[in-house]
Amino acid sequence: MSMSNCDGGANQARTGIAIIGAGAWGTTLATLIAQSHSDVTLATHSREHAHDIGTRRENVRYLPGVLIPETVHVTANADDAVRRASIVFVVVPSQRVRDACAAMVGQIERNSVIICCAKGFELSSGKRLSEVIAETLSLPQERLGVVSGPNLAREIAAGQPASTVVACAERATAARVQEALNSSNLRVYSSVDVVGVEYGGALKNVVAIGAGVADGLGLGQNAKAAFMTRGLVEMVRLGSAAGANPLTFGGLSGIGDLIATCESPLSRNRSFGELLGQGMSSADAMAATPHVVEGVITAQIAIELGRRYGVETPIAAAVHAVIEGRISVRDAIEGFMARGTRPELDGPAD
Repeated sequence: MSMSNCDGGANQARTGIAIIGAGAWGTTLATLIAQSHSDVTLATHSREHAHDIGTRRENVRYLPGVLIPETVHVTANADDAVRRASIVFVVVPSQRVRDACAAMVGQIERNSVIICCAKGFELSSGKRLSEVIAETLSLPQERLGVVSGPNLAREIAAGQPASTVVACAERATAARVQEALNSSNLRVYSSVDVVGVEYGGALKNVVAIGAGVADGLGLGQNAKAAFMTRGLVEMVRLGSAAGANPLTFGGLSGIGDLIATCESPLSRNRSFGELLGQGMSSADAMAATPHVVEGVITAQIAIELGRRYGVETPIAAAVHAVIEGRISVRDAIEGFMARGTRPELDGPAD
């Protein structure tokens, strides 16, 4: 297939769906959506990568072995992808979201919806990624949303059943995205708690690094379960202080994503932590872990957010200190075990 066949025409009606970012999750979304939508465009960062995917009908770099339908247009021209789309999914690493959206300025149709599928915060500002998108594209909240949940790309691409949640300030916007994403193997729920869904998706990566450390050290399931539970408590406290509904953290984007990310060998954050637990330096573990480990940056931002909102973040602080090499993993564990006793629950229930 030539590049001219991979790139879609710019003058087609804006009823298509664009996926900006051709990593494992972006490619999975394109493949999934193409099952029920004929106008899907997958935009990658380079012409070489676009040509390779378009010719092979496979993303060898990020999702090998998964056939990409012929109906998926593949392009290195994000402008072309966005101009054709009524829904745009932004599926790039968190620190590239602002640049990816800056490239869309002037190309977004006035009724198009922008959905963020990245999980994290912007390092320079500490902002949620939907805030970054709104600011960069000058979009109102009713045209924005986020997708998050226990969504390991390779499992979904293999046709295994999964669920996710799309959060939008406007329920009608969420319904549009549900219609686009829902399929025989992906059940899509909706939420209006954008803050909660974003905080859950970002912060669970920090906990997953620590859970991986526990696996690498062979600490057993008791220790790992306790760490995950207290990690969830930290997620709820910080998210609630930022305006999230605490009940959201009991859903797919909270505990659901936390379980999948802390337990699966497909999780890059857990795998990175496991290497740390086995004695690797942070730099060596990063080099040995494929793709971006979002929890590394998120741990740093979580500490700053904790200071902003007056919330203790001992788990984020310990994970960040281990990553930076300021304390050993054994010292971090001893620090947790030496913390003063306290009630398990916050507030009058205890």
